[in-house]
Amino acid sequence: MFEVHRTKTHSGSRSALSMLELIYHSIVREVRKDHRNAVVGLIMNIMQTIVFVAAFYFMFSILDLRGSAIRGDFLLYIMSGIFLFLTHTKAMGAVLGAEGPASAMMKHAPMNTIVAITSSAIASLYIQVLSMSVVLYLYHVIFGPITIVDPISAMGSLLLAWFSGVAVGMIFLAIKPWFSGFVSIASSIYARANMIASGKMFVANSLPGFMLPIFDWNPLFHCIDQARGYVFINYNPHFTSISYPIKVSLILIMIGLMLEFYTRKNASASWDAAR
Repeated sequence: MFEVHRTKTHSGSRSALSMLELIYHSIVREVRKDHRNAVVGLIMNIMQTIVFVAAFYFMFSILDLRGSAIRGDFLLYIMSGIFLFLTHTKAMGAVLGAEGPASAMMKHAPMNTIVAITSSAIASLYIQVLSMSVVLYLYHVIFGPITIVDPISAMGSLLLAWFSGVAVGMIFLAIKPWFSGFVSIASSIYARANMIASGKMFVANSLPGFMLPIFDWNPLFHCIDQARGYVFINYNPHFTSISYPIKVSLILIMIGLMLEFYTRKNASASWDAAR
């Protein structure tokens, strides 16, 4: 009856800005989490990418598999698969390793699990895009100019590979407090299986019909195959689509958010102590 009514102006915009500021600081924290010096962390990630590219280059050369590649720049063919594979896998791992509802960070009032997940995912994307840009620049300067037919669409495929990795990571993160041992094994198996199932060593057009169902379920397989269609003028993917990984990722994100909401409501402080 005697309450004083205060009009709140621009409260929505202020809260949005404060949320963005919180996400920004969380991203900086995530980037520096693996190594105190962010530059050293970036160099280590670049070296990991270069080692992957070199290993697959020598493997293709030793096994004489270069004839199965798309006509064009062979190293670019290898990098187009490895960049998306690493982006997808690192995004999944980053989301899976995000702060949970029972974490000590959640005791701070503005912090919540959505901010933790978002910052982990964006930090992973930031490191991977920066590493990819440095590797491509060095290759362009040292070995020769790079030609990408549709760079914007190719970048879109990379973002889609990242988004699908976030979606898979959301599922693992939501069930991690309930089945931590299973999630640890399942996520490791998924990451190892994608070494082959992602299709980074071959293209869908070269596969016989009876083998396509073995890889067709994987959103990353579609992302990599479509990306190579945007990178190379001599390749036109016929058996993959860009809509499939979008649909699967959105479904997994929605399921992951619902599971995460339920997990957050039933969070227990003993979860972190049991790990």
